[in-house]
Amino acid sequence: MFTEEIGIKTGTVNVVTTDNKGLDSDHWADRATNHIISVSQDAPPAIRDQAEAFKENVHKVLRYYIKQAILSERTTICGTLSQQGHDDLAEIIRRM
Repeated sequence: MFTEEIGIKTGTVNVVTTDNKGLDSDHWADRATNHIISVSQDAPPAIRDQAEAFKENVHKVLRYYIKQAILSERTTICGTLSQQGHDDLAEIIRRM
């Protein structure tokens, strides 16, 4: 005899808010790292420790490159604004 359970599994919903700003690079690095690497709590301690260390390194690399992408995008925006004669706006963005 076979039995099969039918049902709907729901996931976890997390809500993050900010006040007058976007989410920072640490938030996005955390999200990306958690989607890329999942460490089982049932893994043997030595393997779990190694996986956690690897996860931390991946987080640092992601955070660095996300920050670089943000700076690059700001540079592009400042250049475009300056070319259009909006040096005042470009300077405001440059100072952010």
